[in-house]
Amino acid sequence: MLGVSPDSVQSHRKFKAKFALPVTLLADENHGVAEAYGVWVEKNTFGLKRMGIARTTFLIDPEGKVAHVFEKVDPSGHGEDVAKVLAASK
Repeated sequence: MLGVSPDSVQSHRKFKAKFALPVTLLADENHGVAEAYGVWVEKNTFGLKRMGIARTTFLIDPEGKVAHVFEKVDPSGHGEDVAKVLAASK
């Protein structure tokens, strides 16, 4: 499992330590990965338009193909949603 965001390596270290995350976090500071996966998008927050990440989870199969996409991810309960899809795919 990998987490990818445009935040810096240092930011990832702090975030991972703060929440005791057992996953690898990757810094995509130039947002090349986000662009490749189509999740670097224009966002509108309080009337201000800016580019940012559309929080999305991709399940990649053993052949490297996208097997499932979760869009507009809400972190609360998301792990359980992913676990259900993984269990159903076995």
